[in-house]
Amino acid sequence: MPGLSGPGYPMGSNPSFADLLRAASSGREPLASAGPMEPAVRTQGIAHGTTILALKFADGVVMAGDRRAVEGFTIADERIDKVFPADETSAVAIAGAAGQATEIVRLFQTELEHYEKVEGDRLSVEGKANRLAQMIRQNFPMALQGLVVVPLFAGYDQRRDQGRLFRYDATGGRWEETDFHATGSGALSARSTLKKRFRDGMDRGAAVRAAMEALYDASQEDVATGGPNPLRGIFPTVTTITREGVVSVTEAELREAFESIVREARG
Repeated sequence: MPGLSGPGYPMGSNPSFADLLRAASSGREPLASAGPMEPAVRTQGIAHGTTILALKFADGVVMAGDRRAVEGFTIADERIDKVFPADETSAVAIAGAAGQATEIVRLFQTELEHYEKVEGDRLSVEGKANRLAQMIRQNFPMALQGLVVVPLFAGYDQRRDQGRLFRYDATGGRWEETDFHATGSGALSARSTLKKRFRDGMDRGAAVRAAMEALYDASQEDVATGGPNPLRGIFPTVTTITREGVVSVTEAELREAFESIVREARG
């Protein structure tokens, strides 16, 4: 991925915003991963996001996350967002330490914007996926302290004319998925549902419904995953990534999909 190594670029022309931060701070890491730490961080009282997933469909990728964050065995938030646009044609979903994950997402968004301004062109989908892997790798010292961040990344590849999906581990390892993936505390149940519902070339409506059903099933098995709550107007964050861009699925459509799941379960 040319242009992101940093050394050798004069200030103002480096397409890596993180490298510019390091240079401006005399080599200090922009993320909280720099420097020695105590043997362990008390993770009690730190909010953690739980279940996220993504699956490919005919026109791109559907990405979704439940709305619950937990602090140990306590619900910290019932309306947290875990899916964010990275730029106009890609999105990232976060699971793990919520504060750390949000910081990484914001820096990732700035990285992509800065690269486009300096280079006059967007980074490729592969380049974006690699850059996010580098940022997760930089967070590994914090992961060893319990502040683990494990994202999913999806983008629409204009060159291939298709949606692409990438998963990561806490060390920054990156793999491309051909169909679907889920991560977080409820990932096992979510992946089981996606495996049952996924069809190659499925349409948008079927993909959104499959994502909703997977998160609902995860909420029935995992106490840290929040299910849809129509009475309080709480539904998962669901986003589509297609050639038209990153678009949020409306609450009305999510409510209709959930009601369809309930009707099927009853009948």
